Amino acid sequence: MSSQFYGPSDKPPLSKWIPLSFQHVFAMFGATVLVPLLTGLSTSTALFTAGTGTLIYILITGAKVPAFLGSSFAFIPGLLAISQAYGASYAMGGAIFAGIFYSIVALIIKFAGKSWIDKALPPVVIGSVIIVIGLGLAPTAINEFFYIGSSGAAADYSLVYASIGAVTLIIAVIATIFFKGFFNTLSILIGLLGGYLFTLIMGFIFPAYKLIDFSGVASARWFALPFLHTDDSLNTLGWSWIAPKFNIVSVVTFIIISISTVCEHLGDMLTTSKVVGKDYYKDPGLHRTLLGDGVATAWAAVWGGPPNTTYGENIGVMAITKVYSVWVIGGAAVIAIVLSFCEKFGALINTIPSPVLGGICTLLYGLIASSGLRTIVDAGIDYQDKRNLTISSVILVIGIGGGTLQFTIGSSFNFALGGVALSTLVGIILNLVIPKTKAVEKK
Repeated sequence: MSSQFYGPSDKPPLSKWIPLSFQHVFAMFGATVLVPLLTGLSTSTALFTAGTGTLIYILITGAKVPAFLGSSFAFIPGLLAISQAYGASYAMGGAIFAGIFYSIVALIIKFAGKSWIDKALPPVVIGSVIIVIGLGLAPTAINEFFYIGSSGAAADYSLVYASIGAVTLIIAVIATIFFKGFFNTLSILIGLLGGYLFTLIMGFIFPAYKLIDFSGVASARWFALPFLHTDDSLNTLGWSWIAPKFNIVSVVTFIIISISTVCEHLGDMLTTSKVVGKDYYKDPGLHRTLLGDGVATAWAAVWGGPPNTTYGENIGVMAITKVYSVWVIGGAAVIAIVLSFCEKFGALINTIPSPVLGGICTLLYGLIASSGLRTIVDAGIDYQDKRNLTISSVILVIGIGGGTLQFTIGSSFNFALGGVALSTLVGIILNLVIPKTKAVEKK
């Protein structure tokens, strides 16, 4: 870690450039590989598309914004739902349209400004949707934490899984609360490594509980193309490219989810502007930062990777180190790309057992939900106002309860919209149609 200041356009000497770039790789790594692990996609592809997507972002923004793009957690529900219903190819097709939607919004912002976004998506809607994203994934984390199977049946409960998940969670919590500086930004990665090591020790002491198998690592090649990965069905290993496919359900689902991630992008750019001391809303302009995010997301989906988003972890690293160099971010992107071509590295990541992921996700999904609460609190939302109370209540119940809007046209066309996408859509509609109280209007 360096105490020397480097501005966005400054290029550090090579002796500092490389370690500073590795620092950003460590910060983004845990979250970037966790998304494909949870959704059945390839970790190598995620690293490849994160690295190349970041370089695309740097190009589109004129190398003015130091932002690393990694796998987006907001799209996990959509990736799981569409992959399970139609196959991973349709999830990739939907993600491409999410990127296209970003680009359309960027074009509108360029000519009309962003005030319309604030009217359609106030904090009460966005905060509630973010809570849905986190808590809607809670059953997945708990099943991985406690159960051998995915059903959550009492017969499948495993004390071994529970102990591994608990140790992983405890380590991650300790790292999050008590670690300071740069190591605090690595709390997710530290939890993963700690849980993984505990699992290895458990397997050594109790051979019957050996959950980590290195045979896949031994058979993997040192060098391979990262975009030849999982087959079309979720969690089915193979070695073929996921060619994107499209249907109306996947497209609408991902576009609606991307409404909330557009607002996430606005927040990240505001935070980055405050950290660096430059107004990125004006230069290079919000339309260019959003376009870079959208193109990177579509690019990732073309290769079978999860949608991208600007990473708060790396913003945290910049705030700590006072190093804002785009060259350093670009170096981190190149390192991620290099790692993605090592098949053994990807195979090693895939050996992480499910209770370790469950322990990490128990904290991570809760943090996502808590960030939604923070959005509401920071905006000063008044829940004595029945309008706000109604909007949040409906969004939460529909999103977390698993509400689904579905209908059939003719004998072949089936449409279903649920979870995050449906709750976001309902929240937008309620916000537009429910009249504001006079007290709110006076403000």
